[in-house]
Amino acid sequence: MEATIQPGEVLLADDSPGVWGLVGQRFRRDKVGMVSLVIVAVFVIIALASAMGLVAGDWAEETGSGNAPPAFLNKNLSHPDTQAATGRVARITPTESSIQDPLAGDLAEIRPEIIATPNPDIQDPLADVLAEIKREAKSPQAKPARSGKLLFGSDKWGRDVLKKTIKGTQVSLLVGLASAALATLIGTLFGAIAGYYGGKRDDFFNWLYSVFTSIPYLLLVLAIAAVLNRRGPDTVILILALTGWTGIFRLVRAEYLKHRVREYVLAADAIGASNLRRVFVHILPNVSHVVLVQLSLHVVLFIKSEVVLSFLGFGVGVDTVSWGSMLNEAQSELLLGYWWQMAAATLFMAVLVTAFSLFTDALRDALDPKLQ
Repeated sequence: MEATIQPGEVLLADDSPGVWGLVGQRFRRDKVGMVSLVIVAVFVIIALASAMGLVAGDWAEETGSGNAPPAFLNKNLSHPDTQAATGRVARITPTESSIQDPLAGDLAEIRPEIIATPNPDIQDPLADVLAEIKREAKSPQAKPARSGKLLFGSDKWGRDVLKKTIKGTQVSLLVGLASAALATLIGTLFGAIAGYYGGKRDDFFNWLYSVFTSIPYLLLVLAIAAVLNRRGPDTVILILALTGWTGIFRLVRAEYLKHRVREYVLAADAIGASNLRRVFVHILPNVSHVVLVQLSLHVVLFIKSEVVLSFLGFGVGVDTVSWGSMLNEAQSELLLGYWWQMAAATLFMAVLVTAFSLFTDALRDALDPKLQ
């Protein structure tokens, strides 16, 4: 039974979706944004599973033969190490080999004399070592043969490239998210203080901004990395956050300069709201769309920056794997024709960065429909 509205009765919009509900509706209408969000969510799930040890926990184990090609190429048996791992190396007979022993003639003349006059005082210095090797080879606990069929192949140490790439997803995504969050926090705080208060505080932060932006970005990153003289994900996060807050600061400062003279801020001042309340409770929600978009953009920027730092040797340590460290290792392998480690790291990075960029565009359009 439908309710009738009586004269003078006011109908309250209890079912109004609100600001964030409208943002969600606009975002769900963007099919590209939804697909990008799913891809980003898949990468986040992979990173969380890797962090908990559910996948790629044994990435450092040498499970395959050195530089074995990917299994999907169906060329495993063309690799000498892979042939040795599968036990299909043809036995080379003296007649098949073109390598001749230069001492074969001399040994042939000496051997009959040694056999004819054996000397019991002469002991083989390697006899014990060879006996130990034979015992270990016959032992049931001997090391199993390495696999010659890995989906994305193996590196020069025989480690699974796919597992390394998954583990690298965890490190690179962690660095991108954490450094972007820290840089956004610094830039938003500095921009809010400079834009709202003005005066000497604004002059100080503008001077600091000018100092950081006057130095080329890559040179500034490398200089801070050299000063810290440490390697690891935490160091990379600190380096990127300390150098990447400037763009966020500039945009947030401009927004606060615009909003501090709006009617709702003046009304809050009239009812006795404190400066901190006006800065963080009244103005900040109205500029949150700028902050969120900049956060998403900087995640993409810092993922690529981590790759560059690790590629140049200033990123994560040798005991940690990331996409940048994989590309650093793949330099020497690529010269020898072993391209699969570089291809795997590049493919994962390209898919994540592209999906995150498209997700950021869709989020920006949903937060600010006037841009459409």
